[in-house]
Amino acid sequence: MSEKDYLPSEEILDKYADLLINFALGNFKGIKKGDVVFLQVPEIAKPFLVSLRKAILKAGGNPIVNYTPDDIATDFYEYASDEQLKFFPAHYMKGRVEDMDHLVFVIADTNSRELEKINPKKIMMRNKAFKPYMDWRNEKENAGKFTWTLAAYATEGVAKEAGLTLKEYWDEIIKACYLDEENPVEKWKEIISEIERVKDKLNSMKIEKLHIVAPETDLIVGLGENRKWMGGSGRNIPSFEVFISPDWRKTEGKIKFTEPLYRYGNLIKDVFLEFKDGKVVKVTASQGEKVLKAMIETKNADKIGEFSLTDSRISRITKFMAETLFDENVGGNQGNMHLALGKSYQDSYPGNPSEVTKKQWEEMGYNDSVVHTDIVATSPRKVTAYLSNGEEKVIYENGKFVI
Repeated sequence: MSEKDYLPSEEILDKYADLLINFALGNFKGIKKGDVVFLQVPEIAKPFLVSLRKAILKAGGNPIVNYTPDDIATDFYEYASDEQLKFFPAHYMKGRVEDMDHLVFVIADTNSRELEKINPKKIMMRNKAFKPYMDWRNEKENAGKFTWTLAAYATEGVAKEAGLTLKEYWDEIIKACYLDEENPVEKWKEIISEIERVKDKLNSMKIEKLHIVAPETDLIVGLGENRKWMGGSGRNIPSFEVFISPDWRKTEGKIKFTEPLYRYGNLIKDVFLEFKDGKVVKVTASQGEKVLKAMIETKNADKIGEFSLTDSRISRITKFMAETLFDENVGGNQGNMHLALGKSYQDSYPGNPSEVTKKQWEEMGYNDSVVHTDIVATSPRKVTAYLSNGEEKVIYENGKFVI
């Protein structure tokens, strides 16, 4: 087998599938007999699809497979009219949400820059059309009747973007997900225990706002009331981050991101944002600025939806992976901090999110948007928490939580 055709062993892919189906889904409880699991898998990841479906069947679940062809997005955007871009198959998508108990989304881009020549406004138009689907999923998730997880499958295209061979890229996935362990699930339980400790400590501190200082960064993130820190939910594999959905209205200052961002079939580099009164008032990028600005022009995508920190001691990811799922969890020397523009996570609400009205979400400063885009910085940073009792406490420095 040549390097470009490299594939991990069936044992590794089966471990990967088991980790997702019997651990990550169901909030670390795995699926139950009779559960319906929707598998959204690209063509190139067929070997992983085989392992995933096998894991579901062995667990007594019912797989529904959405097996999507590679490299056809450009044609769609080139030939589709505005009416076709806005078309939303409501009955089909509603039925999908009603039928599935869980969703596994496999990321396997063969060309991370596939849509570079497409007008970004067309991409945003298409995303906006599918907002009802995301809303229906969120409602079902808030009611405790739906879970999901993301995972990556290595391709030669994304490995090239990261400056790695296909085998080197797979080695990073295997290491990051603890697939080299005899029992990856047991190792993940140890990781989650530490994430839970940090979450509990942060939630006990009654933090009103955070002050982040780093190169070309001086940012205030106001957390607001009715929030809790989250992490270790199984929604992403791997995931080492601790994060919160802040009150978007209380974001002030500037931030420079260090990591390239692959989004909407485009490469975006050297992102700089400036906030005033909670909204982005200045945005620059050395590459991909046009698509970034089109994204920010989308309703409520000029506001923050998430703030996140990753401790360098926990994450085994040390290399740039050209994929947000991994890059937003990178450890390395300085860990990472990332912000998401756009939609908040409603499960950051400490009560029952299914009982909160749309107006109440707005009153609490939870942002809502069809966009949720994570942008990552790995520069050295100091994060100071301002507590409700007037105290100030450094919570993160030199890539580590200090609490």
